[in-house]
Amino acid sequence: MSADRESVVLLHGLWMNRFVMSWLAHRLSAHGYAVHLFGYPSLARALSANAESLARFLGTLSAPTLHLVGHSLGGVTAIASLAAQPDSRVRRVVLLGAPVRGSAAGAQIAAHRVGRRFLGHSKGLWSMVPVAAAPPGIEVGVIAGTRRLGLGAVFTRLSGPNDGVVTVAETELPGARDAVTVHVGHSQMLVSPTVARQTEQFLRTGRFIR
Repeated sequence: MSADRESVVLLHGLWMNRFVMSWLAHRLSAHGYAVHLFGYPSLARALSANAESLARFLGTLSAPTLHLVGHSLGGVTAIASLAAQPDSRVRRVVLLGAPVRGSAAGAQIAAHRVGRRFLGHSKGLWSMVPVAAAPPGIEVGVIAGTRRLGLGAVFTRLSGPNDGVVTVAETELPGARDAVTVHVGHSQMLVSPTVARQTEQFLRTGRFIR
């Protein structure tokens, strides 16, 4: 029964839906976690509205211990939700390529009229720092990619190590317990065995593999 097991909630990123997290869900389920896929309208609603929806969703779960894993905007949404409405059952959060310090690629795309349409209600988010720090009492692990493979590498200019969409510097969250880089592109994180192993390791121990 999921009520008796630690549960993990997976959050997808911009332009995606909850089913893109299915491979990672399968990997985590194999380690004994009760896994839930949380879907939200990444384009149609603002960060605050999606963060509130996540808080309501967490409230429907009966597990004694919860963990969150968010890819890209999903990671930003997870931290924003916990900062606004803390849940004492949440123990650990893993961020996968989450631009918690803003996104140069997103800001550059938003600067163009056509580009703004593709960002929806997230267009104003990327020119600011979406998340100030890790929520108190929660262990946050940050995974950043270093393979320049993504739309950002094609249509924008990114400085420093990046995953093709988000730079390593943009993933750095003050107060995070641990951080690690992996040589994968932004969307590759969703099906990377290395990312899956690192995610499971952090959820289990609060530290990444060295």
